[in-house]
Parts: sequence; C-alpha cells; structure tokens
Amino acid sequence: MKSRWVIFSVIAVIGLVADQITKLYIDRSMQVFQSIPVVDGLFNITYVRNRGAAFSFLSHASWRLPFFIAISVIAAVVIVVAFNRLRNDQQLAQVSLAMIFSGAVGNLIDRVRQGEVIDFLDVYWRTHHWPAFNVADSLICVGVALLALDMLREEQRQKR
Repeated sequence: MKSRWVIFSVIAVIGLVADQITKLYIDRSMQVFQSIPVVDGLFNITYVRNRGAAFSFLSHASWRLPFFIAISVIAAVVIVVAFNRLRNDQQLAQVSLAMIFSGAVGNLIDRVRQGEVIDFLDVYWRTHHWPAFNVADSLICVGVALLALDMLREEQRQKR
C-alpha cells in the first residue's frame, strides 16, 4: 500500500517540478507574446498568459479566479480519494491519476501566485493554431488518456 503512495508522490513531484521550472524559465527568458520557432510550420515556443481555462474559457468572468481555484482544489481531493480506492494491481490508473493530480496542482499554483496560467507550447498547422498549453496541461491530457485506456482494459478483464 505504501509503495503506491511513493509512486504517486514521485510522479506528482517530477511532473510538478517539470511544469514549474519550464514556466519559470519561459517567464524569465521571454517577453509575453514572444515566439521562437522550433519546427517551422508545426511548433513554436510562444509565451502567453491564460486567465481562463482551456481555450481561454471564462477568461473575462469576474468570478473566474475563485472558481478555478475551487475547482482545482476539489479535483485534487477527488483524485487523491480515487487513488486511495484503487487496487494494487491497477498500476496504469495509479500513474494516470498521479499525472492528472500533478497537472491540476501545477496550474493551481499559477492561479494562486499570478491569477493566470503561463502557457508556451504552440502547436499549429499553417494558420490553424491549437491553443497554447503547458507541461501541466500535457500531464492532464496524457493522464486522462491513460486512465481511459485503463478503464477499457478493466472492462475487458471483468468480461472474462
């Protein structure tokens, strides 16, 4: 049981440190809206600040900050409770929840410290840009995909 929490903690801390270090580096080395091409026609490092959620959702709402902070705290608590209920053999779900937790806390730190989130990964094709994102967002997305995969595998195991 303890080893599960060690794995959770290690993944969460590594993800959180990677997220915060990359955001700190971008904030200290670039100007807002500055863009550095990495793969021409596909990927830039572009420094932006997002006051909202995905796709700048609710970025102009006056109540957005307390709302996003509350949602992040609730999500973190729900993730810890869900993690605690996992069986020892559900390693993929354990890893995925640790990743999602790490991403949620990473963006929560930004919101509490600065009132907004630093984004900088800019993926695009010609003139079509995906909204900029960060390491925390990547951890959440990959964690959710792994959790979905684990749920499909769990469903198949139960059918046998």
